[in-house]
Amino acid sequence: MNQSARILLVEDEDIIAIIIRELLATEGFVVTVCTDGFAAWETLQHDQTGYDLVLLDRGLPKMDGMELLRLIKGDRALASIPVIIQTARSDKQSIQEGLSQGAYYYLTKPIQPEVLLAVINAALQQRRELQDMFDSVNRAERPLAFLYAADFRFRDLEQAKLLSHCLAQSCPEPERVIQGLQELMINAVEHGNLGISYAEKGELMLAGTWQDEIQRRLQLPEFNKRFVSVHFQRLPDKLVFTVQDQGEGFDWQDFLDFSLERVFDLHGRGIAMARLMSFDRLEYQGNGNTVSAVVNSASSLCGLDN
Repeated sequence: MNQSARILLVEDEDIIAIIIRELLATEGFVVTVCTDGFAAWETLQHDQTGYDLVLLDRGLPKMDGMELLRLIKGDRALASIPVIIQTARSDKQSIQEGLSQGAYYYLTKPIQPEVLLAVINAALQQRRELQDMFDSVNRAERPLAFLYAADFRFRDLEQAKLLSHCLAQSCPEPERVIQGLQELMINAVEHGNLGISYAEKGELMLAGTWQDEIQRRLQLPEFNKRFVSVHFQRLPDKLVFTVQDQGEGFDWQDFLDFSLERVFDLHGRGIAMARLMSFDRLEYQGNGNTVSAVVNSASSLCGLDN
């Protein structure tokens, strides 16, 4: 982890702010504290590229946390900054509102230090990966805009990331699609082929051993010959990506939408985010080991005549 990451802590209770700041400083983070939403917004406007994460209290003077969240997510220069909401309010409506407005995670007070650090590290890691994806797309040529059909196979997470970067370039808006493709492909490896359960992933993430466990399972005899297949097809009015693993499938229905029952888990929002943000349609088939993701009107947006 990049322990010099800069965090903007927006908290109006002095004691809580001091405790969190000292905890994060001990871990090597650089922390700036604002005591109201308006001051935080001015700070972000003054230094739009300086902060890697915002830790935001929901109830704030001058400008409340939800209004600040909406401003951040509505500003193109700031929208990619992950925002973690902390609040004493744990009712379902408040949680749903925060997640629907683009919050990365929702923590309820009193804050558990180990959970706070795990969530912050996960958010920063995801942001770094997203930035790498965007940089890759922005640097690349777009020859895949002329690709009409192809089949791919891969085994591990690095190959999943590489292929998702590549296939996103076939789309008119690669920055929109790339995160969703990567989410589907990583799920096919870890939950599909390697059989890591939802509960196991949460425990591994909290312990910081998720990547190690994936590498271990990739070498096991029962898993080391498994692969994920991806079929790409360009049709006159859409692009279709079909991802299939060799696992036993899963109960996918509960993961298509945000679940308030899983809102405090360290993971479990990726499929819903992909469905909401990356694709025009997302459909699982059969036992859940095959998923089809659709991007509409791809050909016309790419400037191709069909």
